Amino acid sequence: MNRLKITLLSFVLGISVSYASDPTDEGMWLPSLIGKNEAQMKKQGFKLTTKDIYDINNASLKDAIVRMGGGFCTGEIVSDKGLLFTNHHCGYDAIATLSTPTDNILDNGFWAKSNAEERPVEGLFIDILVRMEDVTDKIMPELKGLSEKDRAAKVNQLGNELSKKATDGTDYNASVREFAKGNAYYLFVFEKFSDIRLVGTPPQSIGKYGGDTDNWEWPRHTGDFSVFRIYANKNNKGADYSQENVPYKPKKFLPVSLKGIKPGDFTMVFGFPGRTNRYETSMGIKLAIEKVNPGIVKNRDIRLKAWKEEMDKDVATKLALSSEYANIANYWKYFIGQTQQLQRLKVYDQKVAMEAKFNAWAKGKAEYEGIFEEWQKAYAAYEPYATHSTYLNQGIIGANVVNLALPLVMAEEQLKDPVRAKAMAERMKGSADEFFKSFNLPSDQKIVAQTLLAFYNDIPKEQHPAIIQEILAKFSAGTPEESFKKFAQEMYLTSVVTNKDRFAKFTENPSTEALANDWALKYFSDFRKNYLTKYSKYSADFQEIDKKLSRIYIKGLTEMDPSLVQYPDANSTLRVSYGNVQDYDPRDGVHYNYKTNITGVIEKYKPNDYEFDLPKNFLELYKNKDFGQYADAQGEVPVGFITNNDITGGNSGSPVLNAKGELIGLAFDGNWEAMSGDIVFDKKYKRCINVDIRYVLWCIEKLGGSDLVKELKVVK
Repeated sequence: MNRLKITLLSFVLGISVSYASDPTDEGMWLPSLIGKNEAQMKKQGFKLTTKDIYDINNASLKDAIVRMGGGFCTGEIVSDKGLLFTNHHCGYDAIATLSTPTDNILDNGFWAKSNAEERPVEGLFIDILVRMEDVTDKIMPELKGLSEKDRAAKVNQLGNELSKKATDGTDYNASVREFAKGNAYYLFVFEKFSDIRLVGTPPQSIGKYGGDTDNWEWPRHTGDFSVFRIYANKNNKGADYSQENVPYKPKKFLPVSLKGIKPGDFTMVFGFPGRTNRYETSMGIKLAIEKVNPGIVKNRDIRLKAWKEEMDKDVATKLALSSEYANIANYWKYFIGQTQQLQRLKVYDQKVAMEAKFNAWAKGKAEYEGIFEEWQKAYAAYEPYATHSTYLNQGIIGANVVNLALPLVMAEEQLKDPVRAKAMAERMKGSADEFFKSFNLPSDQKIVAQTLLAFYNDIPKEQHPAIIQEILAKFSAGTPEESFKKFAQEMYLTSVVTNKDRFAKFTENPSTEALANDWALKYFSDFRKNYLTKYSKYSADFQEIDKKLSRIYIKGLTEMDPSLVQYPDANSTLRVSYGNVQDYDPRDGVHYNYKTNITGVIEKYKPNDYEFDLPKNFLELYKNKDFGQYADAQGEVPVGFITNNDITGGNSGSPVLNAKGELIGLAFDGNWEAMSGDIVFDKKYKRCINVDIRYVLWCIEKLGGSDLVKELKVVK
């Protein structure tokens, strides 16, 4: 293997060959390759060895880390009976789904008193990593000379073959993942568990304390945790739900430390970060700031306001919409913050400077010279349609009714055949029943009217689908806004997909004729056809060129200066981030401490406020200073703390470990001043926000009245 290839694979996969890892705490490192970082980790306080982190022959920390639901969050095993900790917001959908107006565990909390009371969560599964393997040399030689389309197909084919070979004769599943924009590939083998049960959750007034106001902010006082249990069959293997299943006996579980923390203490976050784009171009930054992010925020804001108006009216609606509301609100605020911080930190200028340096180096090098000229042409061709795509995806198809409408729109040919139409209708009955359980017509109707108005006002008229003019002509009401309201009212009053009885009647005799004059189907069909036939090609062409040039750029950066590419972007694979407990100064004259306490929870308390209310027994426990073994030397229960670990979405629920691999907290958020972190790591501001394990255990034992703490291995 030539030196360039060694250097490229080493740095993009997190190994330091001739450069030491810069101790800025930047980096989400692959656990199988973190051995080269061990000296730096020990310098920062690490007391174990990297073999304790990842070892395929012996139990190691990686065996206690779980990927939740395919990667939306992380969890950790904390007992020899498969007890699982994760964030409250990671369990939010499960908790809301298990709640009813008469058994509202989302608002009231829940703690099972025995295994028999633990509640199965339909559809939730977890994966535990068995091993990972570098398969770059088995894939890259097969890709030479292929177009991007053929390359993707070949990678998929080879990945499936390697995955099948790795799992034949086992109960495991596997997949091959791309790294460094396609310069390297790794195989990941997992064991899947599909019987996951809710053990306990605090009331959302604790688990979501601070709501949208405090989201992405420090100081923080949120008890963001929930508790589940993994069940297995009698052979300790993953299995679907069965009353015969028993608690899983893990290879490894995490001890829990009550010893506390102080500034400078070593910390390690272990989890499945979703996506970063640290090698984004200046053109990508400009497009995000000026067009994409504002479009996302505007359309999500419409949806959130419509839902909130209805959620405030009754408990049933609140429970039906709360999970989706929380999910949309989370990244609504994220994109507001990302835009502001990209501008504040002058990230565009940083990227321009790096690209100028690269272009100067690339002169005379055929593989690299001119790639940014090609990139600029690609952006110029795509940019006029970027806002259209954003408004379509974040707005027009943001209405929930699209979940029933689009499958019918896409099944137009099937509906022409009575036999196929009937089979399709039967398949849709189950999903329709689930859909109508949580469907809220008033908010959905508002969303259609208002996102249509936003599209009409903000997207160039020449890009509009014909349906818009048809609506304005047929439902004319003085102004476009009033016309769209009138249209939405008619659509929701008459469509087969907006009413359970009408949909049931349609499934008895499904046909294209039955839908010919259905406004919902006409509406979504015309928007879809307009985009697919006229504008989707610009997005597809751009993505193909962008992928190719990104791969070349990463390879070139590594050749130009290997220190610039020391770890791969996050891609929902298992990573380790190491750092230290650290406070920060967000702006001139302001200092943020590294921790928060239970007194701060009380200071934020607002009776009956939807974000800052507290349970009555919380107030009583605080008044009586009933803190038990969870109080620190100052007589406070620590609630949250911050570290300089490098994290992103998907890390939610990740264990925060001390130098000995003991659980000291759960990562659950990033801070406002570093919302640009998915694109650029800023050493001065980047912080990981964590709930202190002592607050978690206090909430379980004192607030919840549960004896679950007895099941843990507690280190004092």
